[in-house]
Amino acid sequence: MTTPISSVRATPAPAAAGGGDGGLRKAAEAFEAVILRQLLASMRQAKLGDDIFGSSATDNFREMADAKTADSIAAMRQFGIADMVEAQFRGRAASQAGAIQ
Repeated sequence: MTTPISSVRATPAPAAAGGGDGGLRKAAEAFEAVILRQLLASMRQAKLGDDIFGSSATDNFREMADAKTADSIAAMRQFGIADMVEAQFRGRAASQAGAIQ
């Protein structure tokens, strides 16, 4: 039996581990998913020939499949974009909290 990609996690979530802000983590993952969607869309545009069976319905389905794939990849946190965004905003939040006190 294989495990679905969407249920695999590379590292435990800080919010699940007892620390961190889950909202920031989700926002960082969503940002990574947007970048991955754009990457997949660019790869789809770079085709070498005409699609024999292509239609607007097929294109719409591929876009939806690519969006789901991007969401799954972003949830696995393998690219590191979400981690960098999260770390950057955590650092800014900590420095602002120190400046306020």
